[in-house]
Amino acid sequence: MKISVIIPVLNEEKTIAASLHALHALGPDEIIVVDGGSEDRTVEICRRFSVKIMTSERGRARQMNCGAAQASGDVLLFLHADTTLPHCAFDDIAAALADPRCPGGRFDVKLEGDHWMLKVVGALINFRSRATQVGTGDQTLFVRREVFQRLGGYPEIPIMEDIALCRSLKRLGAVACLRSRVVTSARRWEVDGVWRTIVKMWTLKLLYLAGVPPARLKHFYADTR
Repeated sequence: MKISVIIPVLNEEKTIAASLHALHALGPDEIIVVDGGSEDRTVEICRRFSVKIMTSERGRARQMNCGAAQASGDVLLFLHADTTLPHCAFDDIAAALADPRCPGGRFDVKLEGDHWMLKVVGALINFRSRATQVGTGDQTLFVRREVFQRLGGYPEIPIMEDIALCRSLKRLGAVACLRSRVVTSARRWEVDGVWRTIVKMWTLKLLYLAGVPPARLKHFYADTR
């Protein structure tokens, strides 16, 4: 089973080198970095690694769809630039997808930071997504390529594209909720404040599920780098 790792980037010079170092150590089949118009040294740094570099219009969903269109793997794994995979990641994916009824899945997440509440937040994210079978991009989603193509890829909306994809996957079969954990930066939580971010994220998700257009929600979700 060949796995293609797709990383959307935008001004990620602070994190991308460490992320690519950690990823290369796992021996992935293919790494595709899709830049959305970085104005810093992100692309220059990526050129130091054995990765395929692409450019697309800005927007995480557009960038991930662009990378997926050029991927050669049987499985597509969408990795954020500030996230590292566990050592067992590829074996765990292969084990989950050995069940032909499983269309894809996500990992548990650990938020990397010093605030004591981050452990609680990570545990709540994992519990919620296990109960609902809906993961977020921070949990590193993976999906069979033929399933992704059948669904038409990520909906090209400015926010909540990960939620939308997972809801579609649920209709096709049991989404894998892996207990191995990815480690992702808690920079948003630390910059915006833990409690404020909790309230904001839950509010945005509830409004999205209530039918508020993602374009309106994007105004309340600033990119933090």
